[in-house]
Amino acid sequence: MLAEQLTGQVFSHLTQLSNNIYVHKEVVGAFNGLQMAAQKAGFNLQIASGFRSFERQQLIWNNKFSDKTPILDKNGVPLAVEKLSESEKLFAILHWSALPGTSRHHWGTDFDFFDPDCLPAGKNLQLTVSEYSEAGYFFELTQWLSENMKSFGFYRPYQKYNGGVAIEPWHLSYFPIAQQAIDKLTLPLIEATISANNVLAKSLICEQLPIIYKQFICNIETP
Repeated sequence: MLAEQLTGQVFSHLTQLSNNIYVHKEVVGAFNGLQMAAQKAGFNLQIASGFRSFERQQLIWNNKFSDKTPILDKNGVPLAVEKLSESEKLFAILHWSALPGTSRHHWGTDFDFFDPDCLPAGKNLQLTVSEYSEAGYFFELTQWLSENMKSFGFYRPYQKYNGGVAIEPWHLSYFPIAQQAIDKLTLPLIEATISANNVLAKSLICEQLPIIYKQFICNIETP
């Protein structure tokens, strides 16, 4: 992938699946196979969120850092941001939201899944652990994916909490392309991207980038 593709600044590596859902061109075949297998098993596997642009991730980041959007603790409870230092705020945001330019959604290899047929009437998708855990709406699909996704090249990079990004049972990644992407997403590329854009706290981010890179970008599960 080119630098601009890795950081979500171009769309040239993508293809449209439906509505506003875009994925990497080389993921389409594998996802269609996974989706068909899920259908045969009685599930309606759909993508809730696929590609996300740099601009979109920057908006999410800036809204949180400027206190326009609540920052949640590890239990999903809003933090009292006025009591946090700038560094504490930075790492609290990273628990739930990727740094602009580093989101795996930029690559088109990663997406959040759900089954709209399992969502109760009047309920909106929240992407919370409880929805995918035992007694949750999507538990059976989650279990089925755990048993079958590897055959199609997919895995969960945030299957467990390792001190970095929160557990995300809804997040699937296409390993063959995603691994190439993360190998090319270097510290100098991230720093250059952050420095060239209107990302809040960019000086602090660049100062803490080696820690961020190790703890929140490379600290993932492998297949």
